[in-house]
Amino acid sequence: MHRKTWALLTAAACALPLALATTGTAAAETAAAPAAPAVNCTYTPAVPADNFKGIPVFDAKKAAKPYSATLHTSQGNITFQALTEQAPCTTFSFRFLAEHDYYDRTHCHRLTTQRLYVLQCGDPTGTGSGGPGYSFPDENLTGATYPAGTVAMANAGPNTNGSQFFVVWKDTKLSPNYTPFGRITAGLDVLQKIAAGGEDDQNGPGDGYPTLPVNIRNVSLSKH
Repeated sequence: MHRKTWALLTAAACALPLALATTGTAAAETAAAPAAPAVNCTYTPAVPADNFKGIPVFDAKKAAKPYSATLHTSQGNITFQALTEQAPCTTFSFRFLAEHDYYDRTHCHRLTTQRLYVLQCGDPTGTGSGGPGYSFPDENLTGATYPAGTVAMANAGPNTNGSQFFVVWKDTKLSPNYTPFGRITAGLDVLQKIAAGGEDDQNGPGDGYPTLPVNIRNVSLSKH
């Protein structure tokens, strides 16, 4: 079976993208805990299965717990707050992959510096066609916009989310087809430095492999 290409739409196709402390009794702690989202996420086996870590089983209680993720890259750290309430299926998947070291020693394979303004990562093959061995539906698309600092899923069409994601380094206009699941809280300057370095135009003017290599050494998670 051919490998899908996980990529953002071209500009022509677009409509030109916190710590809690609990005290008191166990009952009080339970009452203060985040409410589990009223969803039941399904992760469907899919090809390809690069650096396969298994298929997550959704846990609503765990999914409701806020967290931040830090991408430790060769160009500096990028931290984002996961939108666990708005995109529970997506943030649960990202947490699963990060906890299983899926993103370790991978690199960001695509940078766009015209019209789209994004850095795309999450493919262990570095080709733009890699995936984790499962897919899951889109979410949080109603009224979605993609200002600088947005973290969203790349896909190969509706409901084909896997491991690839993009980070927006400058306000961009994309149609609401890409699940937003995070907001950068630190490291936007790192992204802008990467963007200023340019790309090799492999996919056309302003679209290609980043000139400054962006290697993800590992992803760390912190609870809120």
